[in-house]
Amino acid sequence: MSNTMGIASAFVLSSLFLSPFAMAEESPAFVAHNAARAAAYEAYQGEMTAKAQDAAQAPQAATSQAQPQAGKDS
Repeated sequence: MSNTMGIASAFVLSSLFLSPFAMAEESPAFVAHNAARAAAYEAYQGEMTAKAQDAAQAPQAATSQAQPQAGKDS
């Protein structure tokens, strides 16, 4: 009997502790914060992609300029 009461009380206490987290996901502030975080992440990803593309194009431009100079020297 006491084992059953212990399990039941553990279930009730855990549901009381977890209910604010479940309710927080439905609040407008939580939704707005997640939307702002997602928008910031998308902007960051776009910046990183642009930087990676610029970095990939920069060495190609340097090599194309270096080849004609090497031809002029010889």
